[in-house]
Amino acid sequence: MATFEAIRAMCLHVLLVSMLTLPLAGCGDGAEEMFETAQFEEVQNNKEHARKLYNRILRDHADSPFAARARERLVTMDRESR
Repeated sequence: MATFEAIRAMCLHVLLVSMLTLPLAGCGDGAEEMFETAQFEEVQNNKEHARKLYNRILRDHADSPFAARARERLVTMDRESR
């Protein structure tokens, strides 16, 4: 049987996901939106998907200010994984 804390944590998770993803629905695939999604993926410990998003920013939005931030995150993630 799930404890109150487990149920509470699950509800907070669903709320957080909803708050972060619903505003992005239909917003296209801009660098800022991808960067925010990648950050969320990191928080959710989905490092592989975060890396893919950061690399996509570098590929598709190389001139964006988010490209530099994505590059920094990839470097940091590489350091942390060693």
